[in-house]
Amino acid sequence: MILSQLKFAQSPSETTSRSPESFVNTNQGIVSSKAKPGGKAVSLALINHATRTRRGFLIASSFFFLISIIFLTLVLIGNTYIKPALTSIYFLKMDLSNIIPHSVPNATLINSIARSLGLHDFYQVGLWGFCEGYSKSGVTNCSTPKQLYWFDPVDIILSELFFGATIALPANVVNILKIVKKASNWMFALFFTGTVLTFVSLLVSWTSIYSRWAALTNAILSFLAALTTTAATIIATVMFIIFRNVFDGEPQINIKASLGKEMFAFMWIAAGSAILGSSFQIGMCCCCTTRRDVTTGRKKAKRPEAAGGTIEEKAGMRRRMFFRR
Repeated sequence: MILSQLKFAQSPSETTSRSPESFVNTNQGIVSSKAKPGGKAVSLALINHATRTRRGFLIASSFFFLISIIFLTLVLIGNTYIKPALTSIYFLKMDLSNIIPHSVPNATLINSIARSLGLHDFYQVGLWGFCEGYSKSGVTNCSTPKQLYWFDPVDIILSELFFGATIALPANVVNILKIVKKASNWMFALFFTGTVLTFVSLLVSWTSIYSRWAALTNAILSFLAALTTTAATIIATVMFIIFRNVFDGEPQINIKASLGKEMFAFMWIAAGSAILGSSFQIGMCCCCTTRRDVTTGRKKAKRPEAAGGTIEEKAGMRRRMFFRR
């Protein structure tokens, strides 16, 4: 009996030295028994309640980053191997099946001769290379994927023809090849960089809930991801539209060029999603309560019980109302 009393006995100094905030209040869900000098311990339930808007921003930004990564991946792997799902994703398609206009006498015969010399009916351009094929059999071959690939129609066509055979391409196409090479290299590097930065932004985006410094770091990272992705998309759009217009505007040679709808849709969706995800991250630099704001007392967390009832009672009321529906 004496031992039990000694076990639970407590000196006055010990009683007064312990602050009321060090006790765990199970009704309020207080899980932090330590606070800064002069501060109060804050319950996890209050922190979650105070940062609910910020969590919504984080979920939205992560969702858009995920969408951007998916479509950037499709852009990267498009037109790389002979698979229907991949060969339908290309920037530009050149149709050479009727390279000699029908207004020329014996145009059909001449076109068949061109095919017998090694010329394919069409060529498709992707980020890593090109694919070729015939109108009836579809894609028959894709080039080996190459880093910093750039589209050179003169080199492609001449390499396809048998030794000694040649076809004169429009002078406008030959004149812009130097510009195309530089633009294609930048496009490749920006698409690849944008994919990596967007993936990293998705991984670290959740750290923005803790402090504004973390949000600022993530905002800079996501802004660079959106910038590189959008810049690559603009370069690709402008460059291949110019190519299409040059080919279609030459009456001397009947090369029909068309843009890949899937590729253009994918890269613009990726760019738009990256911009939206970055916008949410930038917004969290100046708005929405962080966990640090609550724990340091910079912003006071409003208790949900002030509106009537504890957190558990409100949750039970919401469940009952849901099931009554």
